[in-house]
Amino acid sequence: MPVMTEKLKRRLTTVLCADVHGYSRLMEADEPGTLATLQRYRTAMASLIKHHDGRIVNTWGDAVIAEFPSVVEAVQCAIEIQQELSAQDPHLPEAQRMRFRIGINLGDVMIDGSDIYGDGVNIAARLQELSEPGSILISGPVYDQVYNKLSVGFDYLGQQQVRNVTAPVMSYRVTLGGATFGQTESKDGVKPAPRTARGTAHAGGAPSPHDNAGSMTSVRGLSGRLADLPRPLRAAIVISVFLFLINLFSGLHEIWFHWPAVSILFVVILWMGLRRNLVPDRAEKRRRSRD
Repeated sequence: MPVMTEKLKRRLTTVLCADVHGYSRLMEADEPGTLATLQRYRTAMASLIKHHDGRIVNTWGDAVIAEFPSVVEAVQCAIEIQQELSAQDPHLPEAQRMRFRIGINLGDVMIDGSDIYGDGVNIAARLQELSEPGSILISGPVYDQVYNKLSVGFDYLGQQQVRNVTAPVMSYRVTLGGATFGQTESKDGVKPAPRTARGTAHAGGAPSPHDNAGSMTSVRGLSGRLADLPRPLRAAIVISVFLFLINLFSGLHEIWFHWPAVSILFVVILWMGLRRNLVPDRAEKRRRSRD
């Protein structure tokens, strides 16, 4: 009789991956102190993960892998982790502080006992590797679920080609109050402006915050240029647009709007040219009559 193999179990879950930036350097400088700090930080992280209904899957080395049934809870937990850890050991110089990088992904995983595997985990791990110390990077599917549910901002970083994952990964960086998590103050006490990367709307169809900002800037720039034009030319352009809309809504099977539009624009431009030439002549005649 054929041997029955156990069916591989899968589930959709939110994976959070975190690790310590510069862990080897910290260990070389102070191994006992670094291990004690790591244990203390992990205790704080475990408490927050549990509070947000997550569970720790693995704590190999300096890494922490956790999963959450809720995408919103996972991102909120990551935010609270970075806020909590950034307040730890404020007396230490920046080079000696332990700072975590976090990546979050929503994806399909394979289950093996209490452990999870697959691209869902790999993408979260790769986003964590790409993130800056103290920051949070999320994938496109995570952004789709949380962008209108949390009072934080998101910098669209575009598609990232990551190792061991075939398709490019859409990525966003979480910001709070206009600043990126993990930014440090300069010597004059001013935080640097967050770095942003603009791009197109992501696969889920929701535009990134920078797409909206860029669109608004373009509209304002266009309206400003239109306001700088002479009034007759502005009127001609508005009439031409109005004619185009009439043609559009009446059906583009027969295009006719360009004939009256071109005629109106031609007459206005011709009139403006003649008027420009006539004004100096009239001024010259008035000057001669006064003389």
